[in-house]
Amino acid sequence: MLHRRFSFSLMRYLVLGLALWLGLMMPAQAERIRDLASFAGVRENALVGYGLVVGLDGSGDQTTQAPFTTQSLTNMLSQLGISIPPGTNMQLKNVAAVMITAELPPFARKGQEIDVVVSSVGNAKSLRGGTLLLSPLQGADGRVYALAQGNVLVGGVGAEAGGSSVAINQQAGGTISGGATVEREVPLELGTDGTLELLFDQYSFDNVQRAVSAINLEFGAPVAQAVDGRVISLRAPIDNSDQVRFMARVQNVDLTLGEGPARVIINSRTGSVVLTSAVTLSRAAVAHGNLSITIDSNPLVSQPNPFGGGETVVVPNADITVAQEGGALQMLETSADLAEVVRALNALGATPQDLMSILQALKAAGSLRAELEII
Repeated sequence: MLHRRFSFSLMRYLVLGLALWLGLMMPAQAERIRDLASFAGVRENALVGYGLVVGLDGSGDQTTQAPFTTQSLTNMLSQLGISIPPGTNMQLKNVAAVMITAELPPFARKGQEIDVVVSSVGNAKSLRGGTLLLSPLQGADGRVYALAQGNVLVGGVGAEAGGSSVAINQQAGGTISGGATVEREVPLELGTDGTLELLFDQYSFDNVQRAVSAINLEFGAPVAQAVDGRVISLRAPIDNSDQVRFMARVQNVDLTLGEGPARVIINSRTGSVVLTSAVTLSRAAVAHGNLSITIDSNPLVSQPNPFGGGETVVVPNADITVAQEGGALQMLETSADLAEVVRALNALGATPQDLMSILQALKAAGSLRAELEII
């Protein structure tokens, strides 16, 4: 019986040791370069336009407050050969003026359909059930690159009756899937001189050097060279078909990333605090207490005697109270990893708003070993 127990315990330790050895021998998780970088020039282009949405159920612009809607409709009707007598009072509750935005993808060709976003610029209550009339979409150079038209899909809904109303989500904007057709292509020439540039989303000299080594190892030749902490220069084939294969091969190279920079991101509007894995703390003592000031206004009425000839006046009177919470010194020991940093900060019992002030003070004191960024 003892022999069986000993054999079972020995087997269990052997299994645990094997699992630990396999975990140590497994390589670090690699990411493809295509998820971290893109080729220079391969980018989307923003398009914008102005148009009219018709067919609304009385939820369009109020023309007295949005006269440009009437002017736009008059101009459009005149182009269709319909003239409106001057001074005509047009009540256009079923029409809304909108701005149209879209992204023209790289290598887009004529006839390709792209999605558009439609947003009201007047005082329309809802675009639900409306149809966007044919509208040109322009690029930054003022040229028309696409034409948009179609039925608007609105995710919000609302209702009102008897002076009460209810609304779910936003109704003054919507989308049209495949609502624009590309009419002009953006010229894009890559590697005409045999050189391509690979741009990383975030700068890191370590990751750029790792990428250069991985790409050169993949091709067995020095085709990659670091330019700076974000850009890699590549010697690429000039022939288009060979160039496409070269770019696809570069994008699929696996890259084992180094540890990112130590950074603390603070959102002062929402109170969010984010710490990266490289954040560390050196030993420090922290005391934090909230200071609150309360001002109560208690005006006093001074009433004169019935026949005194005076006037009734209001005398301002304010009670001011200052309260400060106790904040004993708390020792923060040296923290070598993120888990220890989190435990140390949680031990202070501070709210997210208090934590922002504490992190700023720790950074100023040199105890917080990280970049502090406030957004």
